[in-house]
Amino acid sequence: MNLGNCPRCGKLFAKNFRDICPACMKDIELEYEKCLKYLREEKTATIQEVSAATEVSIRQITKFIREGRISIANNPNMMYPCEVCGVLIRDGNMCDNCRGRLTRDLSAAAREESAGKNNDSEEGRGGGAYGVVDKFRGPVR
Repeated sequence: MNLGNCPRCGKLFAKNFRDICPACMKDIELEYEKCLKYLREEKTATIQEVSAATEVSIRQITKFIREGRISIANNPNMMYPCEVCGVLIRDGNMCDNCRGRLTRDLSAAAREESAGKNNDSEEGRGGGAYGVVDKFRGPVR
């Protein structure tokens, strides 16, 4: 039997297909039902209003939305925080600004890497502190 501590309450439990204890699973289901009931009555509620009325954390409500358990399609004011900066969004994990910044940073890193490969003079292995070596074929270029 595989035992572990519940990350939510800290109690020891026999691990199953979920990583939280049965008591916390039951609590989460009750929180979900509270949120669902409130949203059925108040279709124009924001995530802050739902949290205040149900005493369910914004983090847990966001988790319900990301899991697809709470639909924001029928709730026009329901938005959840961007994972990076916290600005409220309606889809995805990041706002447009953070997604754009990530794209620019990745493009810049790719350009730096390709420029670094063109300037390598150490038998194609790169001049950095770490080199990649395929143990079957030799240095990776």
